Amino acid sequence: MTRVRIIPRLDIKGPNLIKGIHLEGLRVIGDPQVFSSRYYEGGADELLYVDVVASLYGRNSLHETIRQVADNVFVPMTVAGGIRSVDDVRQILRSGADKVAVNTAAVQRPELLREIAETFGSQCMVLSVEAKQVASGRWEAYTDNGRERSGREVVEWVKQATSLGIGEVLLTSVDREGTRKGFDIELVQAVETATNVPVIASGGMGTIEHLEEVVRVGKADAIAMADILHYDRMSLPDVRLAATAAGMDIRRA
Repeated sequence: MTRVRIIPRLDIKGPNLIKGIHLEGLRVIGDPQVFSSRYYEGGADELLYVDVVASLYGRNSLHETIRQVADNVFVPMTVAGGIRSVDDVRQILRSGADKVAVNTAAVQRPELLREIAETFGSQCMVLSVEAKQVASGRWEAYTDNGRERSGREVVEWVKQATSLGIGEVLLTSVDREGTRKGFDIELVQAVETATNVPVIASGGMGTIEHLEEVVRVGKADAIAMADILHYDRMSLPDVRLAATAAGMDIRRA
């Protein structure tokens, strides 16, 4: 089993860290910088920042947040939302990010994935997929923070994106996001089988057992979690200790 990465996910709207259910009904949680520092000190392997209204307004507004966080946080940071060009990526990386995750703009023009990978390296290029189940064993990719249908079947879209040079997949189950009911294991399995790059499972973690299942059965390479941490139902050190006790290969904080 490969070493599993634990990645706090911070969805951001304006100056606030927020959280919703099914990517809707957003509730203000607090200051993203405060939570970033807490998660870094708690042993996060990476941090994921998502500007949840960026696609709606056609721009990413996290540059200043990332610049400020980068002064005190020294783990890889991935930024998602509103990234539409190589220049957008360049600006985000200059702010202190290590990777970018692209969804809407890639669906509209898949060649953007190749352009980013060739300019900055595949390790920088994360495909963000917001998946909703449409039939047994079939999921559709959504855009604009889960608001708009793309018409693309998730597994085929991941295969195409892999051929364009992506280095990782951020896979969010919109059906499970914020529900605390566990990950969509079948979805994670299907995407893991379709690609040879690491898959970050996001959406649904409510217990350590959910984490264990998505790693052992779903074969996820990394776990993005939000609700369980933001609402202090488990601290990040507790998550790491419980995962280690369950026999998972987790980096020692």
